[in-house]
Amino acid sequence: MKSYEIAGAKIEVEDRGRGLPVLFVHGFPLDHSMWQAQVDVLSQNFRTIAPDLRGFGASSPSSGTVTMRQFADDLVALLDCLKVTEPVVLCGLSMGGYVAWQFWRHHASRLRALVLCDTKASADTAEAVAGRHKLAAAVIATGHGAARDAMLPKLFSRNTPVAKPELIERTKMMIARAQPESIAAALRGMAERPDATPWLSEIRIPTLVVVGQEDAITTLDEMRGMAAKIAGAELVVVPEAGHMAPLEQPEVVTPAIASFLNCCSA
Repeated sequence: MKSYEIAGAKIEVEDRGRGLPVLFVHGFPLDHSMWQAQVDVLSQNFRTIAPDLRGFGASSPSSGTVTMRQFADDLVALLDCLKVTEPVVLCGLSMGGYVAWQFWRHHASRLRALVLCDTKASADTAEAVAGRHKLAAAVIATGHGAARDAMLPKLFSRNTPVAKPELIERTKMMIARAQPESIAAALRGMAERPDATPWLSEIRIPTLVVVGQEDAITTLDEMRGMAAKIAGAELVVVPEAGHMAPLEQPEVVTPAIASFLNCCSA
């Protein structure tokens, strides 16, 4: 891991390989290690850049509200630190997808293509906003366990806890590495994110949309509709996977991303 000071925070990043740069943006409340299976394979042919967003993993804790725009701006500054000047392929899961919309909106010249995994374009409903603030308060009051207990039942397919219990343990460890204040800050930032749905028809770069067939958070129907609004977007449905498709079924997701990257670099 490399460490860089960015906008008052220490950002840790795993930077491996050479070639077309691929920026992996993790979901909430996880860290860069959720992409380990993809990085291990793809770094053989591409430059894989997998940071811990501010507040998560080994990066500095955060507080208050951290917006999706702040995360996107951090990533651009990180690319500058890494001397990455060519446009990147941004691969984001869930909250990483929310960051991707802001990256595209405000830093389009730095973006070559998008890989959107188990995410959504729509803003939170009033009920969802209230739920995020309630969870933020619970995390501050009782610790990261409140986020773990709220998230874990929704993240995986019905078979994963039995078939791959080690993935549940890995996810618990990722969540435990985040400070409660950091988890709450990201929850507040997600609650105030704008609706990106009107932007979808404006996207004119190659886009791959990946969704777990059993995703209960960003459903197959929702992501199919999102993909349909992006010109030329490719949709990959991952069987026996929920919201954590890249972690649950890397044998499906990694080759799909590799094929997409090969097309982008041709």
